Amino acid sequence: MDAEYAIIGGGVVGLSLAWGLSKRGHRVLVLDGSDGGFRASRGNFGLVWVQSKGLTEPAYARWSQRSAAAWAGFAAELGEATGRDLALRQEGGYDFHLDEAELEAKVRLFQGLRARLGGDYPFEVLGHNALKREEPKIGPKVAGAILHHQDGHVNPLRLLQALAADVRRMGGRVLTGQVVTDVAGGDGFAMTCADGTRHCAAKVVLAAGLGAMDLGPKLGFAAPIRPQRGQVLITEKLPKLMNRPSGIIRQVDEGGVQIGDSKEEVGFDDSVTLEVAATIAARAVAIYPALARAQLVRSWGALRIMSPDGLPIYQQSPTMPGAYLVTCHSGITLAAAHARFLPAWLDDAADAPDLEVFSERRFALS
Repeated sequence: MDAEYAIIGGGVVGLSLAWGLSKRGHRVLVLDGSDGGFRASRGNFGLVWVQSKGLTEPAYARWSQRSAAAWAGFAAELGEATGRDLALRQEGGYDFHLDEAELEAKVRLFQGLRARLGGDYPFEVLGHNALKREEPKIGPKVAGAILHHQDGHVNPLRLLQALAADVRRMGGRVLTGQVVTDVAGGDGFAMTCADGTRHCAAKVVLAAGLGAMDLGPKLGFAAPIRPQRGQVLITEKLPKLMNRPSGIIRQVDEGGVQIGDSKEEVGFDDSVTLEVAATIAARAVAIYPALARAQLVRSWGALRIMSPDGLPIYQQSPTMPGAYLVTCHSGITLAAAHARFLPAWLDDAADAPDLEVFSERRFALS
């Protein structure tokens, strides 16, 4: 066997799992695909985000909260081991609203979730004047915002680089350009790649994002996921414009402002469209008018990995013991949980989290 665990997928989800399994003393092999594949880890928004997660399923809110709470220690340990500053900031984040009625409706949803969580959902509502004291450069069209105190953001590319470097430092193998085309069970698992190479492992974790749509059924999973496009705009480096991120605008540690959060059901099309770019740019300018003078330097489209209900899927194969499916659209937020807590579930350890609510069985019951 090449390894105890083979992880198919070398994005943030796969590498977080590899890091956690390596910490538990396992020999790990990560099979990362080609640069031409759909890579959510290289196109995401970099948020460590709790608010709005789990509005219809409190277990998802608790899982996100647990991960957010573990992020500071996770980033510190990873940074110390690799010498990379992940630029983690967890000082809260905003949900901006340009319409008072929409703000009030969202507040009611947050209040309902807070009640279902027994009060453990720390947010406050800021009207325009209170928000302007926190963010002096917001525009007059902003009705207010919800400030959630568990939110933050990180540099996602540094996270990806640090995870790969530390997995290798601990003895794991991270192989790039390994596009897995087939997986077979038996005495362990054999993975065949597009270039003809084969790898073997005692257990396999499918964390290949949208690649799970093809590989999942080979391992006994339904893998009911789909792509959802999000477009992102990046400005030139700017002087400090904002103190906290939001779900649609954040100023990264290098100074550029990242603008995004489109949600488009367009299949596997990850192109950029002028219409959507103009819409998200106009919304950003309404919130921070100074952005009207900023130059855009980059834009891209990336594909989220979405389940039917938007929640993660954690599933052990019902037909091939030792095979696991791990997929979500919040790989950055959940990276700490995937590194710290999920490996115990893969090991079936006594301290494993209860993840039954996130199994594929929920779709058969709906």
